[in-house]
Parts: sequence; C-alpha cells; structure tokens
Amino acid sequence: MGVSGCGKTEVGQRVAEAFGGYFEDADDFHPEENKAKMRAGIPLKDEDRWPWYRRLRERIEAMRADSTMVYVLACSALKAVYRDRLRAGDGQGEIVFVHLKGARDLIFSRMSARQGHYMPVSLLDSQFAILEETPDLMTVSIEPSQDAIAAEIVNQLTLQL
Repeated sequence: MGVSGCGKTEVGQRVAEAFGGYFEDADDFHPEENKAKMRAGIPLKDEDRWPWYRRLRERIEAMRADSTMVYVLACSALKAVYRDRLRAGDGQGEIVFVHLKGARDLIFSRMSARQGHYMPVSLLDSQFAILEETPDLMTVSIEPSQDAIAAEIVNQLTLQL
C-alpha cells in the first residue's frame, strides 16, 4: 500500500513471484467512473471508493476460497478505515499491509516519468494529505531497487509466518 507512484505494482509482482503466489492490482477493479475522475485530476471521495473497496474485499474472500497460495494485492489503502474495509474483521496477521514509503520528491519524479497511467501527478499531494500511517503497517523504504525492496518484504513476511 502507499501513494501512487511508490512502486506497489512492480514490488507486489516480485513478492508474489517469490512466494509462488498470485498478484493483482486494485487499480484494475476501479470502475471507469473513478478512473475518469482521476484522469481529470479530480480526487476520489470516500463515496467513490466504498464500492471499490467492497469489490476488493470480495476478491480477497474469493481468493481465499479458491486457493491456499499467497495473494498479493497492490492497493493504495491510504486511510486506516480503508484498510479496515479490506480486513473486514479478519484476525491479526491474516492480512499484512506493507507501506511502501518514500519522499514526495522521489515519487513525484517517478510519476512524472511514467507513461499511460490514468493517475496524474497533480493528485499526488491529495494522496499524501490523506495518508494515515498506523503502527500495524510494515513500513519499507522505496529508496533501494525494487528487487531489494521485494527481498526485504519477503524476508520480513517469512519471519512472521
């Protein structure tokens, strides 16, 4: 989890691969209306997000029912209440939120360089504004390479299992 441009997709794919698991990006579950708002530089409101988070929780439950493999979902989940919606009453440790944390300037430069994404760099500050860092997050710096970040996450998760 983390703000747009922090590397959720690339790192998440590597973590899933390391565990022989399955990766998905929550962006793929956004309704077209949400993507259109973001393309237009309009930050989403919670009312826009609730159906999306409901779909994501349903997907988490479906993956649990269909498979015993590790499921990695890249999702911004910036507020504690969003993470609570994804947990939906799960016990401690059933879902681990890894916060990919980085400086605004670094993320801004990464977002500015990427092509074809609907999330404009103009919305980055709105994401930092609502980001809630809570003690339950596994926080990992995005300064190293994506391979090194993924290796750190795999190591920390393996220690927890």
